[in-house]
Amino acid sequence: MNSGDTGFVLVAAALVFIMTPGLGFFYGGLGRRKNVINNIMASTFILGLGIFMWVLIGYSLSFTGDNYGIIGSLSNFGLKDIGFTDPSPYAPTIPSLAFVAFQMMFALITPAIITGAVAGRMNFKALFIFIALWSIVVYYPLAHMVWGNGYLGANGIQSIDFAGGNVVHISSGVSGLVLCILLGKRQGYASTSYRVHNVPFVALGMAMLWFGWFGFNAGSALAANELAAHAFMTTAIATAAGLLSWMAIDMVLKNKPTLISTCTGVVVGLVAITPGAGFVPIWAALIIGASAGPVCYFGITLIKKRLKIDDALDAFGCHGIGGIWGGIMTGVFANPIINSGANPGLVYANFAEGFSKGCQQFIAQIEGVLISIAVAAIGTLICAFIVKLITPLRVSKRDELIGLDMSQHGENAYPSFTGLD
Repeated sequence: MNSGDTGFVLVAAALVFIMTPGLGFFYGGLGRRKNVINNIMASTFILGLGIFMWVLIGYSLSFTGDNYGIIGSLSNFGLKDIGFTDPSPYAPTIPSLAFVAFQMMFALITPAIITGAVAGRMNFKALFIFIALWSIVVYYPLAHMVWGNGYLGANGIQSIDFAGGNVVHISSGVSGLVLCILLGKRQGYASTSYRVHNVPFVALGMAMLWFGWFGFNAGSALAANELAAHAFMTTAIATAAGLLSWMAIDMVLKNKPTLISTCTGVVVGLVAITPGAGFVPIWAALIIGASAGPVCYFGITLIKKRLKIDDALDAFGCHGIGGIWGGIMTGVFANPIINSGANPGLVYANFAEGFSKGCQQFIAQIEGVLISIAVAAIGTLICAFIVKLITPLRVSKRDELIGLDMSQHGENAYPSFTGLD
């Protein structure tokens, strides 16, 4: 084992950890004033629940054993037999506990993303139970299928996902979309102008997310090496391109750039580069980030204005659409010279060997995206059905009008504030 690699992965794990509180600030600022505590709490409680479940069963189900390429086993229940001196089978230069810790942070941020889609109307008790079930039904199986040598990874269709396009963003985005459809629109959705109540909170959350995302992507190299440096730089350039492309759209359509839109462009760029950060060249990262801006911008417009779906804080619009786009673009630009774990993307494919051979990685990416969507959608329906047997999914009309801060938590973020906005 290598002390440099171990230290790097542990620092990266800490960076990924800070993303979940950062997401709480991001969502808290985007939502309404009467729901800011609830939006932040939705990310905060997952820090406790997610760590507890990961240590108990999450790591074992994701990375130990294999059952039909779908889920692991409970051989390491409660981290049984995970010694602090044992090297990880997934990264032999770091101890198993370092790998457990790093992957644990992904299990925290992923379900937290879902909460943005249902902000302002979901019963907190129902949300708590749903996240616990969803982690078991959706996240742990997808983590196993992609990263735990399951059906989507090395021992299956060989869909590549460097840091979580399928596992994190598509799963949470699609699940958020399905769940917000089941819940229905917020009260007065068609007639109310929902205002962003705290722009500095949004900017603070964005900064924490971008900062943590360097650990998210570069840390996924699982060593302090040239691949980590490459993933760091693809993350930087794609995010910068996403920021600038979203600003450009604002300038063209609204004649002025807003901080909210700029922060959203940052998140979209980060999401889109995540699956390919360690597979695509620097120049391709720029294209992926820049193109993700208009793809997600007009995707959000279609969902919210045309389809009338109340994805409250654009969880699907940013993470679902961005993750899908990034996964597909990874199949276009993947370069095995950068990472031998990839087959050539369309740009580098040798079509003289036959169309299917030349498109092998691209086809695998499409299959991986579709399977991830199906797992997330079906799993969400199953979890929501179980939760409804225990408690209502949605708060009462009165509680929604009062605000979830008071009705669900008995707290007021701004004690001098007495209105309902």
